[in-house]
Amino acid sequence: MGRAYQNRKESIAKTSDAKAKLYSKFGREIYVVAKTGTPDPVTNAMLKAVIDRAKREQVPTHVIDRAIDKARGGGGEDYAPARYEGYGPGGCGVIVQCLTDNPTRTFSEVRNCFTKTKSNLGTAGSVSHMFDHCAILSFRGDDADRVLEALLGHDVDVTDVEQEDGMITVFTPDTEYGKAKKALAEAFGELDYEVDEIQYVPQSTTPLSPEDAATFQKLLAMLDNVDDVQNVFHNVDL
Repeated sequence: MGRAYQNRKESIAKTSDAKAKLYSKFGREIYVVAKTGTPDPVTNAMLKAVIDRAKREQVPTHVIDRAIDKARGGGGEDYAPARYEGYGPGGCGVIVQCLTDNPTRTFSEVRNCFTKTKSNLGTAGSVSHMFDHCAILSFRGDDADRVLEALLGHDVDVTDVEQEDGMITVFTPDTEYGKAKKALAEAFGELDYEVDEIQYVPQSTTPLSPEDAATFQKLLAMLDNVDDVQNVFHNVDL
């Protein structure tokens, strides 16, 4: 019984640690988006999107409210975005997005992850040219043509509109995010987005050998343990 209890206790601890890290990352992102824009999700579309994502991940309301209140107060940490690009095992492309209050520390921690996994950090732009910086909006629907018509009617630069399994997914350049959401709201009212994000989408994917795939998973795990890392994008064919 003692061993079973110990396993259970470790499982609970790991779950608690994972939740704490998730809450911290969302709290930091909400704080930065609210501080750089306006701390009101009604007028700040990006803030509303982050809050909606946080709620889907079951982030408690008090975590969200505390981050917004901190942004309203103008104090708190001075976080800034940082992006690192590099090549992972097998030559795959990796983009690491961070929010940091200490760029020197963050760079050192990210570089350590790459160094220990047969990977190499590159210069800005060395990898991102292989990705499209896209706004992705996905919601339930069955008339992709009508969606495309609504977007084009508002002069939105549409990259693609896909329809599959009762879901419609809109891809636009990241700079068209606000315009696309406004166009969809005017055409269809309040939509319940299952995906509402700006991501780096690979233009093509890279297959890995079993050995490189295992090392790549180690790289992802190490980056996930870096507190300042918010998102990792890659072109690996999983």
